[in-house]
Amino acid sequence: MGNTADSKAGFLHKFIGDRAFYKMVLAISVPIMIQNGITNFVGLLDNIMIGRIGTEPMSGVAIVNQLLFVYNLCLFGGVSGAGIFTAQYFGQKNDEGIRRTVRLKLWIVAVITLITAALLLTAGADLISLYLRGEGTAESAAATLYFGRQYLLIMLFGLPPFMMVQVYSSTLRECGQTILPMKAGIVAVFVNLILNYILIYGKCGAPALGVEGAAIATILSRYTEAAIVLVHTHRHKEKNPFVEGLYSTLRVPSDLTRKIIVKGLPLLLNETLWAAGMAMLTQCYSVRGLNVIAAQNISNTINNVFNIVFIALGESVAIIVGQMLGAGRMKEARDADNRLIAFSVACCALVALVMFCLAPFFPLLYNTEEDVRRLAKYFIMITAFFMPQNAFLHASYFTLRSGGRTIVTFLFDSVFIWCVSVTIAFTLSRFTALPVTTVFALVQVGDIIKCAIGFVLVKKGVWLQNIVE
Repeated sequence: MGNTADSKAGFLHKFIGDRAFYKMVLAISVPIMIQNGITNFVGLLDNIMIGRIGTEPMSGVAIVNQLLFVYNLCLFGGVSGAGIFTAQYFGQKNDEGIRRTVRLKLWIVAVITLITAALLLTAGADLISLYLRGEGTAESAAATLYFGRQYLLIMLFGLPPFMMVQVYSSTLRECGQTILPMKAGIVAVFVNLILNYILIYGKCGAPALGVEGAAIATILSRYTEAAIVLVHTHRHKEKNPFVEGLYSTLRVPSDLTRKIIVKGLPLLLNETLWAAGMAMLTQCYSVRGLNVIAAQNISNTINNVFNIVFIALGESVAIIVGQMLGAGRMKEARDADNRLIAFSVACCALVALVMFCLAPFFPLLYNTEEDVRRLAKYFIMITAFFMPQNAFLHASYFTLRSGGRTIVTFLFDSVFIWCVSVTIAFTLSRFTALPVTTVFALVQVGDIIKCAIGFVLVKKGVWLQNIVE
């Protein structure tokens, strides 16, 4: 009995922290959850507004947003490589080191944005058309392409402010400041929501612009967010000493550039290939019909609202564990990581239950066909069932990343999605008669292999290293 009690106490100590620990975690994660939650909730309302117009406008916008999702994750990957160093420099209280990582982030996001804009301007219509080869009428495909191109051309004007927000917000978070990005995000999404209502439907004397109105509202909200974050950060130099002399030069020491590229390039490639893999999965499902695109859009919209929990807790892993590693507190980093992963999985099990119960009702908000609603319901239920698994994978990914094991994260994330997930989806969607919901579920089942790999890597502690000594 004594051994059993000791074993239980050891288990609880390993995976459950004290009140001070959870207070620290929530202080970092809750503002991120609030910002992402409001952003995704307003995105949900935005999506419903467009969905009330009809299936083709909704599908056109959904396809473009899938393409822009690749760009968004390219930026995330680009700033994340430097961000590993930012978090550890902050742990060392090295302001000049932080300043240099911010400059390199600016170079990285500028190059990514220019390449993206050139690609979407020259090949945007062709990329949208890749999703329009499934079952459905030629008229419906043509209308979806038309609405998609309308939306895309305007959304390109929103890339520069989005780029700058990613640089500044990521840096502030890595320095433990999550409130300002949250406040700016809240203001931006309410600007977006109000302008959506006015411009999509033609309220307050404005013309009814449909999907063009949705795009204009989005880019205006992005400029609002960028203005708030940049102006506030530079006005409060005492809290943000890294902005002092930030633009006195854009040169970054070659040795630091080389170190960040070595660590960061796998992250950039990982996020790019992972996002491209997700886009490819959607394309695989789309061969079963245009209704699948609409259903996936509805499902993904509500998924984004509920996913904020494990996304915010994953970012907390990167911040908390990264700072501990930079300060050389290895045992604390391992203990904190175990508790963060357990906390994330437990929270997401509860969130998944709520999402599963809402699955039959949410698709009813859309002005679309009954078949689209039925498919969306099953996609939501399947995603909810696998949410605790995704929480574990997300936390494991950020654990490996916090110690600079970017080659490992590249293999763990994007190589896996292309070699396993896309292979399963491509094979089953094209060479079997299985329902698309079954194909979708089997792709999630394939992630069990990834869970086993993640468990072994985290347990072995391959990520326990200080990269800024």
